[in-house]
Amino acid sequence: MDDLAGFLRTRRARVDPATVDLPTGGRRRVEGLRREEVAHLSGVSVDYYVRLEQGRATQPSEQVLDALARVLGLDETERGHLCRLARQRRRRAKVPGGRVRSELLRVLDLVVAAPALIMDHRLDVLAGNRLAGLLLGRPMPGLNTARHLFLEEAERGLYADWDKCTLDVVGHLRLAAGKFPEDPRLASLIGELAMGSERFRRLWARADVRARTHGRKAYRHPLVGLLELHQENFALPDEPGVELVVLSAAAGSPAEDGLRLLAGLGADSGDAHPAADVQVRG
Repeated sequence: MDDLAGFLRTRRARVDPATVDLPTGGRRRVEGLRREEVAHLSGVSVDYYVRLEQGRATQPSEQVLDALARVLGLDETERGHLCRLARQRRRRAKVPGGRVRSELLRVLDLVVAAPALIMDHRLDVLAGNRLAGLLLGRPMPGLNTARHLFLEEAERGLYADWDKCTLDVVGHLRLAAGKFPEDPRLASLIGELAMGSERFRRLWARADVRARTHGRKAYRHPLVGLLELHQENFALPDEPGVELVVLSAAAGSPAEDGLRLLAGLGADSGDAHPAADVQVRG
């Protein structure tokens, strides 16, 4: 699904030679840095770097990875992704099983004033509270937010920052592909998204990675209007790739009023979307 060679090629192509004190005059036949320039700046032989980009060299040392990260201008998330790709042949991460402990479901039920979900690395929603179901307009178990975002055209208007959300989702799935390269369900999802969405194909080809831990998330709900919320992602101990996601509204904000109204509308209609039919591990 993802490989070291492809990641190096895309990162090399985005580096402006001027930022590493290389001349920019004359015609350059490649975008970004040349292979020999990366090799020279990283202190490795051109032959070795070429073999890295061709997938023929394995297990680069930490020193080489540090040098490549520096030359290619990688941020912390990209640096971690580079190291995981380099270690793939040595250590395979166990794919999460997709079960939710009953204790976690109890915690989820305690969150009543904010939408809250438990999601895995594929962006499958394993469970969600009542307000999350009302926000997204459907029962939680069985929902995949990447499909919801890219393939369900009728739902696109729900995401006020749709373009930015697509960047976050593709960046997240890139990270997941690096962490769980042998997950067939993740590979199938990526293939489905690539077949069904031209934007997904374009963003996936960029090989960007993103770690979304917190930030603004805005929705245009058909019943209560714009909801500007704050998303916090909490990694769950002993549950690789699984997160508790909480979408909160600032006190006294229009979004807080909107969530309160949404909860009341749901109570009136009986549309609670409970966190049911989920695999529970006691």
